[in-house]
Parts: sequence; structure tokens; C-alpha cells
Amino acid sequence: MLSNKGSRLRAMRRVLPLAVFLLLPALARADGMPQLDFANPLTTWQVIWGAIIFILFYLLVSRWGLPQVGSVLEMRAATIAKHLDAAGGAKAQADKAVTELNEAIRSAQAGAQAEITRAIDAAKQSAAEQSARLNARLDAQLASAEQQIGAARTAALGALRQVATETASVVIGRLTGAEPDRAALDAAIGAELAARGQG
Repeated sequence: MLSNKGSRLRAMRRVLPLAVFLLLPALARADGMPQLDFANPLTTWQVIWGAIIFILFYLLVSRWGLPQVGSVLEMRAATIAKHLDAAGGAKAQADKAVTELNEAIRSAQAGAQAEITRAIDAAKQSAAEQSARLNARLDAQLASAEQQIGAARTAALGALRQVATETASVVIGRLTGAEPDRAALDAAIGAELAARGQG
């Protein structure tokens, strides 16, 4: 891009003076305009001084101004190229960082999911163990309670037979006025309790 601009500037430096010298005779032939009346010495001096000023301006621009503009353009192009290279490197680093971040996020999610699964499994196992311990304790308490109930029932049935025998003896003694036969009364109460399933 800069080489094209530089070659154009060099071509303009060569062509511009030639164009000026080619145009001067054509301007001199224009008789109808008072500004181009070369018979007038003032017009001739104006043209000469204009040509001198133009040549000086051309030399000044071509020898000093255009090289400085060219160097500024080259420096600017170099700076832009350097910045583009830096931007490309920064983009590559940013892409790499984004890729690493995505990998880290995926790894963290997988680790968190594994931890959650382990925690759930541990909680289930702990709950099962605690439930088994609680069931064993309840079974032991239930067996103990059944034993206590059986012992209390046996004691109550034994006391019931004795209370029934004494009560029947008292009732029969009051009704008949005679003492009943204890053995027969005990056998009758035992048979009745056996018939009811309480003997």
C-alpha cells in the first residue's frame, strides 16, 4: 500500500513540471483575456514570479514535505501492523483462556456431580444402617414387652383362679350356709377357665 503511494508521488514529481511548461504556451495564446496579455510587462512578471514561486513550492513539497508525509505514513503503517500483531496475539491468548476456563468449568461440574452422588449414597447408607439399628432395637423392645406381657398374663391368670375360687367359696357359703368342697370348686373353676382358654 505504501509502495503504491510512494511510486505515485514519484510519478507526480516527474510529470508536474512537464505539465506546467506544456500549459504556459497554451496560456500565452489566449488573446481574449487581459490576465493573459503577455505584451503587458506586468503580466509577464506575474507569470515569471508565479512560475518561480510554483517551482520553489514544488521543490519544497517534493524534497521536504512529501518525504516527511511518506515517513509518517510508513511509521503509521508499521505501528498499525504492530498493533494488529499484538491484537492477534491477545486474541489467541484470550481464546486459549476461554478454552481453559470452559474445561475448568466442565471439570468442576463433573467433580461437583460426583461429590453430590457420593453424598447421596453415603446418606442413603447411613439412613439404612440407622433404620436397621432402630428396627433391631424395636424388635428387642417388642420381644421384651411380649415377655413381660406373658409373665403378667400368667400372674394375672394365676391370681384370677385364686380370686375366683375364693369368691365362689364365699358366695356358696353365704347362699347355702355350708362350707363348699374346695377340691370340687377348684376343679370346676379350672375346667371353666380351660374352656375359655384362660387356664
